Amino acid sequence: MGIGKALKINISHIPEDGLKLQFDKNGEWFHSLLSASERNVLSLQRVDVACSVRKLRETVFVEGRLETTITTNCCRCLEPTNFTVESNFRYTVMPVQKQLKEEQELNSDELELVFYEDDVLDLDILIFEQIMLHIPMKVLCKDTCKGLCPHCGKDLNMASCNCLSGIVDERLAVLKKFKKEN
Repeated sequence: MGIGKALKINISHIPEDGLKLQFDKNGEWFHSLLSASERNVLSLQRVDVACSVRKLRETVFVEGRLETTITTNCCRCLEPTNFTVESNFRYTVMPVQKQLKEEQELNSDELELVFYEDDVLDLDILIFEQIMLHIPMKVLCKDTCKGLCPHCGKDLNMASCNCLSGIVDERLAVLKKFKKEN
């Protein structure tokens, strides 16, 4: 399979015994699928994927594993950091139903359900989705990261500063009047 090319499978060409696929995608591929706001904060060099694709009538079952390393900035200190994404995935892919409701609540069984149109399954979208689902909301370089000083901007992992001593946020000053009761 081509590293940067789209990976689309014609559903009618899936053999009876299924397909076994092993391929990798490069960082350009990932970058092209990101939104404009995410392009400057997320990157990867390569993603390795192994999966099987089986078909039963019009329903397709995709099962596989992917591995990659994502580079982004730590949410506290803003230093570049890497983290590994390893994911086993499973999808049930069905033809688009024209009667689908616009807004419909999904149950847990339907979260692995995906739809295809025009007899084509786009594996790129499934792989991209798996990567994005495994990126934490707040990426940290390490659990003990102290972040940046909110006053002077110094990286508190490298050195301490004296900014915090004696500074009280005016909005919280009224709380100093309360005494702690035991």
